[in-house]
Amino acid sequence: MAAGAAPVPAPRPKRPRPPSGRTNLASCVVATIFLIFIVIVILIVYYTIFKPQDPKIAVNAVQLPSFSVANGTVNFTFSQYASVRNPNRAAFSHYDSSLQLIYSGSQVGFMFIPAGEIDAGRTQYMAATFSVQSFPLSAPPRMGPTLANGDGVGFNYGLRVEPTLEIESKLEMAGRVKVLHFFTHHVYAKAGCRVAIAVTDGSVLGFHC
Repeated sequence: MAAGAAPVPAPRPKRPRPPSGRTNLASCVVATIFLIFIVIVILIVYYTIFKPQDPKIAVNAVQLPSFSVANGTVNFTFSQYASVRNPNRAAFSHYDSSLQLIYSGSQVGFMFIPAGEIDAGRTQYMAATFSVQSFPLSAPPRMGPTLANGDGVGFNYGLRVEPTLEIESKLEMAGRVKVLHFFTHHVYAKAGCRVAIAVTDGSVLGFHC
């Protein structure tokens, strides 16, 4: 290089060209497809494994520890034993539950069931006992053959013939299940039973749910 010659400026580095519109569109399409795939997988898992189900109630026994009839009125103590199974993969929290007795279309007994929780996949046994205030018999006790033992009411097997009183029990449980610690669903279960009672001594002749 000759003395006194001006230095030659170095070439400027080329800036990267911004992505074209087609590249941006392709990226958005890929991201959208991926999100749709994730949502589909979540829905499949949710509806096959974690879908909320209503609890299952089974009434195991009905008893009347005390019973009396006088002047066309009856009063007794009612006991019902039931099992509640939670089929969900999350705990079932129940908070609005009750047991009521109905005779001739009118409520004659009622009891609130305390709030509680049943673990996932577990069965909880419940016992409810309360006194029923005196109420009048709406009609003369029915006479007819009734199943003496078992869970049938009104099956005319001819095993026992005596005056009978029929009441209806309704056990209702409401609560919620929280799936994956995020989705909260309300669930509900009920069990209705017809109970035949011997008016002579208050023995339970049978029940059908």
